[in-house]
Amino acid sequence: MEKFYILDTNVLLHDPMAIHAFAEHHVVIPMTVLEELDIIKDRKDKEVSREARIAINNIEKIVGSATPKEIQNGVPITTQDTQRSVGSLSIYVDQRIKNDDNIPYLSINTQHANDNRIINVALNLQMENAGSTVCLVTKDINMRLKAKGSGLHIVEDYRNDRVIDDLELLAQGYETIDMPFWDFVGGADSGNNNVSTANLGGDTVHCIDRNIFPHAYPTQFILDNKDFIGLITKMDDKHIHLLDLNKQHLMSQNYWGVRPRNIEQAMSFFLLNYDDADMTVLTGPAGSGKTLLALAYGLHAIIEEKRFNKLIVARSTTPMAEDIGFLPGTEEEKMAPWLAAFDDNLEVLHGNDEHSMSSIDYVKEKANIQFKSLNFMRGRSFNNAYIIIDESQGLTQFQLKSIITRVGMNSKIVVLGNLAQIDNKYITPLTSGLTYLVEKSKNYQHAGIMHINGIERSRLAEFAEENL
Repeated sequence: MEKFYILDTNVLLHDPMAIHAFAEHHVVIPMTVLEELDIIKDRKDKEVSREARIAINNIEKIVGSATPKEIQNGVPITTQDTQRSVGSLSIYVDQRIKNDDNIPYLSINTQHANDNRIINVALNLQMENAGSTVCLVTKDINMRLKAKGSGLHIVEDYRNDRVIDDLELLAQGYETIDMPFWDFVGGADSGNNNVSTANLGGDTVHCIDRNIFPHAYPTQFILDNKDFIGLITKMDDKHIHLLDLNKQHLMSQNYWGVRPRNIEQAMSFFLLNYDDADMTVLTGPAGSGKTLLALAYGLHAIIEEKRFNKLIVARSTTPMAEDIGFLPGTEEEKMAPWLAAFDDNLEVLHGNDEHSMSSIDYVKEKANIQFKSLNFMRGRSFNNAYIIIDESQGLTQFQLKSIITRVGMNSKIVVLGNLAQIDNKYITPLTSGLTYLVEKSKNYQHAGIMHINGIERSRLAEFAEENL
């Protein structure tokens, strides 16, 4: 059975290469979508304008020198690696759709004219191809409802970017067993680690059967219901090498005056200080301490240990890209409204100082703290830097990739986010770039992941997170 997939504009902005995600089927781009992309490509919002340009260039590359008739009938889409033809791409001139009493076309004389034109394309194709499957793909929930209400049989969200089917399956960074560790594993070959890790809490490594933990991945913690904590430092098809850590040592870590209040925070501090982890991803609810932990360790690593030369802080919010250009002042001054959370955490770290404000200013200068807009990080390379990306749950996988590829030599990046607080109307917890990053990087030897469950901000914050 033939299948036609009509793509909405937001799908191509979310994934500019989405055209290649529909296998051997027919992909249809309404002319209205091209017009919207043309407008968006010139916006001041550099992220979304870049995605629009990539999508337009990809369409042009596929269409190439095809004739107008071939473009309307369908130009073969070739795979990027084998150049084998898979499916076709056609551009539908939706402005030519004429009224038909048998088809419930939506009005194009409203403020939602563009959405209605795209829906009308799907309705028209459904009528003309009665024996085929016609599907409108859009990330706009209301548009999906309108399409179904107008008589379109199949309407879907774009799902190709989903790496998991349920948020409960998202990697947590640790696995807990409900019995003593040695009763669970039965036994192991133990020995000293080749490289001393006593300063991290242990230097004994246990080699155990991989089948005991079939879902294990590198740099994952293993906990039991007693006091055992181990970190997977190496693994192959048959064995897992587990670094035996001291729980008391983990809980006594102290960076810039901050001690962990629960075991998840303790494991987070460990990952931040772990030399073999170039990237640490911390997830968790508001008030779990993600930003405070990342900032405290960053100040310690820069000022006390001299491991890095600067601390770069970047944060993305939905209106930031649109509004920052209209604010007066330097880039740092423009970023101030969105990075006030870091000033709040600096106050927590130095609130007891006799001259707290002067202490904060001193630390900012001493640690060479730089506040950056994500829009201006593209094209740069950050060496000898400790980089914190906050509120990453609102970023797409492509935006996060563009940021992480900026990390240079002798640098560490810390990505923070709370999947329960997504402001982007086209991103859900399952399609967030943060979810994608966690799942894709969990098997990377030089990345650490930790989900912090406890809410340590206040008892009121804990109540609000759980009940409101």
